[in-house]
Amino acid sequence: MRSSHPRSAAVAALVATALASGLLAGTADAAEGAVSADPVRIHDIQGTTRISPLNGKAVADVQGIVTGVRTFGSRGFWIQDPDADDSPATSEGIFVFTSSVPTVAVGDAVKVSGTVGEYVPGGAASGNQSVTQIAKPTVTVVSKDNALPEATVINEYSVPAEYAPAGDPAAGGSINGLTLDPSRYALDYYESLEGMNVRIGNSRVVGATDPYAEMWVTVKGWENTVKRGGTLYGSYESQNTGRLQVQQLTPLAQQPFPVANVGDRLTGTTEGPLDFNQFGGYTLVARTLGTVKAGALAPEKTKAQSPGELAVATYNVENLDPTDPQEKFDNLAKAVVQNLASPDIVALEEIQDDNGAKNDGTVSAEETIKKFTAAIAAAGGPAYQWRSISPENNKDGGEPGGNIRQVFLFNPARVSFTDRAAGDALTATGVERENGKAALTHSPGRIDPANPAWTDSRKPLAGEFVFRGRTVFVIANHFSSKGGDEGLTSQHQPPVRKSEEKRLLQAQAVNTFVKQILAADKNADVLALGDINDFEFSNTAKALEDGGALFSAIKSLPKAERYSYVYQGNAQVLDQILVSPAIKNYAYDSVHINAEFSVQNSDHDPQVLRFRP
Repeated sequence: MRSSHPRSAAVAALVATALASGLLAGTADAAEGAVSADPVRIHDIQGTTRISPLNGKAVADVQGIVTGVRTFGSRGFWIQDPDADDSPATSEGIFVFTSSVPTVAVGDAVKVSGTVGEYVPGGAASGNQSVTQIAKPTVTVVSKDNALPEATVINEYSVPAEYAPAGDPAAGGSINGLTLDPSRYALDYYESLEGMNVRIGNSRVVGATDPYAEMWVTVKGWENTVKRGGTLYGSYESQNTGRLQVQQLTPLAQQPFPVANVGDRLTGTTEGPLDFNQFGGYTLVARTLGTVKAGALAPEKTKAQSPGELAVATYNVENLDPTDPQEKFDNLAKAVVQNLASPDIVALEEIQDDNGAKNDGTVSAEETIKKFTAAIAAAGGPAYQWRSISPENNKDGGEPGGNIRQVFLFNPARVSFTDRAAGDALTATGVERENGKAALTHSPGRIDPANPAWTDSRKPLAGEFVFRGRTVFVIANHFSSKGGDEGLTSQHQPPVRKSEEKRLLQAQAVNTFVKQILAADKNADVLALGDINDFEFSNTAKALEDGGALFSAIKSLPKAERYSYVYQGNAQVLDQILVSPAIKNYAYDSVHINAEFSVQNSDHDPQVLRFRP
């Protein structure tokens, strides 16, 4: 009986006194329930939505077993209640933020008192989901060396196929207030495990080890696979639900993080708390890390152009400047010669000025280009000549002081450049008719540089080339980055892609210019290429293609081969070569030499197109 428990007997005596004195109305049983309320459990804190029902409130003596301790970065530890409730929506784990190095150990049974909070990695403006945590904790170790709660297995059967619910329009598209449905949505499933001890088995690596000691794997070996081992992001609805970021709890000084490339396997058991961070969302922070089994992935080599084919390439060389080690120049040069087969024209993005990020007003990139073209020649490549236009200081975005710009390299033994009253940073090139054909007013020249679409962004570089007597117009682009966009794991579903607004205007400006060329000569050979910073299915690409002026040639590849970049385990298109209608028969190659590898000369894969003008 209830009164047989010593605590219950004391409560009964208190109730009797209160009733006798008129301080309490109701039955003795009701009063006993009010006084002996159950202690707060972790699942009470987590609740059934992304926001704790106890957010901002103090809690006392929350019990759990320590499942992971982080001594660096966001310091703290995870605890888990081994006695789960019946709701699949409520997590049984939680992070305890200590700020200083925690003094607990894995396996400790603890009681934690502190304040419940919702921490948003990256800040509220990032749109990220929050991490439910206990801050300013007082921690009591009850016992040590306890068995850990059994890890929840995350695999292809447990993760739903649908990625996320639609956000609540009344809450600005946020999913924070929606009740979790972990059997239907992948993001809800992961959220229902936030802070808990989880485990994955053998998994395919879909994002190579990066400089921050993390990799991406997928627990769904069949999901949108590509031949070389990655996972394709082929539409806004193909978020790839099986992707998880993997880090480790052991400091790198004690245990180096394994080096993995796309297509490798993370074998054995990887187990630890499930965290959420600003650089990728849900992350398995491994207490036990599996073993990387290397695959056979090798950098690709494209086919060389035939004598009658013109080969045009685009390559983002990632902030190249003379302060970079000679090894970077040499490796990039070897890629141009050996992997790209020495294209006739190469549009380069992210060539920095002659002293790189030193912010002293320098804008010339002559030394950068000389050093690069010399490295290409030393690697057995052609003696490339070049054309470019220096930007105004700090007006084109990128690294402050770096003054990145696009540059044309061309092999004068195969193709010539038509110089026409070379423009400067502020002068717009135009289109005129010359002998019944289209011609640029300035070559090289910039397209509409005063257009607000190009504020703090790279202005397109247009040039006129001749190959075997045929004029070819090439427009080198480097559109605004995706910086500021919300990630796929955003609290807003669909995520807000604010940066697309500017790229849309940029695409419209380039499309308008191409239409001017085609109005002067409908059979003109025009290529618009570069780091478009957007997908082949995006509104940006649609705006470039508007009216049939251009076609994104990467779409001529099988869908599973359409990627030039790997971001958070998603193989995707950022770099493109678009062609005008007159360029009908061509061969396209996205040459995978960087994005899938932990050791990179750039984070982009170059693109090559071969055709007969």
